[in-house]
Amino acid sequence: MKLLIGGDVVPKETNEKYFIEGDVKTLFGKTVDLAKKADRVIINLECALTSSEEKIKKIGPNLRADERCVNAIKKFGVTDAMLANNHAFDYGKRGMRDTLRVLEEAGIEYTGVGENDTLCRKPHIMEKDGEKVGIINVCEHEYSYALPDRMGTNAFDPFLTMQDIRGLRKKVDYLIVIYHGGKEHCRYPSPRLYKLCHEAVHNGADMVLCQHSHCIGCYENYKGAHIVYGQGNFVFYHEGAPESFFTGLLVGFDTKNKSKIDFYPFNISPSGVELAEGKDKEEIISGFEKRNEELKNGKWIDGWREFCESVKPKYLRAFCVATEEAHESFSHYLDCEAHTDVWKELFPTLNATNEKQ
Repeated sequence: MKLLIGGDVVPKETNEKYFIEGDVKTLFGKTVDLAKKADRVIINLECALTSSEEKIKKIGPNLRADERCVNAIKKFGVTDAMLANNHAFDYGKRGMRDTLRVLEEAGIEYTGVGENDTLCRKPHIMEKDGEKVGIINVCEHEYSYALPDRMGTNAFDPFLTMQDIRGLRKKVDYLIVIYHGGKEHCRYPSPRLYKLCHEAVHNGADMVLCQHSHCIGCYENYKGAHIVYGQGNFVFYHEGAPESFFTGLLVGFDTKNKSKIDFYPFNISPSGVELAEGKDKEEIISGFEKRNEELKNGKWIDGWREFCESVKPKYLRAFCVATEEAHESFSHYLDCEAHTDVWKELFPTLNATNEKQ
């Protein structure tokens, strides 16, 4: 089975009309040719497709787009939408139900959501010519995750998610974990995420793709499995974002050749994306390969620590400033794994330093 997997897709004011009109040439450029060759085209749909104006309360933007934006998503060839992310519930239950209805009407399958925190764990299986490829789609704890008595997304659980991977492994020929997490704008995994991805492989995953960081991270082949720590965005433009926000990787894979994985770098503009070529492509890939080498020689941990130090003032404000907003940030940092990773790096316990001087 030939797969093409993209990261975050969010129609914005700069390109929403192209989504509604189904203008895939403007939106997706030459990546359209890659999609035509794939049996399944998979994306992370990181917004609600709804007309609802009832935002949930959260820190950060509430993302939504016109329901008609599904026109270009369908025309591009998307067959499967990953919904376990931190924006799927931005417009509450109505927004999520609208999104599911729109995808169903377009004939696009989806996973990573459910009516409660048990039903959202249902695995996703794609089948062609007798071959089965399974997906476990999970996200970190950021605003959208399902509760025992409320619909939402499939939140990562260190015990249940590994249980789900082992269970699905028995039913499919190839297993992919798509993990929506990791620290935004950081090109390196945290030590926790690094170990998590390895453990997913130990439990049966053939590929682990980390999305959400909004930048291209690094890659390793671990025990014959493919792990991508940061795929970057797909069609998602945000004015004023760091430079790393505007490049991404499409992942190409054929289950008939499990040792090979293809990366297609592209640039993101206000109107859409275009495959990188020439010197531009070389720069993206060379940076990617440099970080891949750092995973092998251990220098990636320095990159992670340097990033944490760069955001330290933001985390200090969360408990040094006596405002309601700061208190909300503090509780969110305790809830979300990526923020807790930074917190633990910046503020180690005494046990981490005792008798090491």
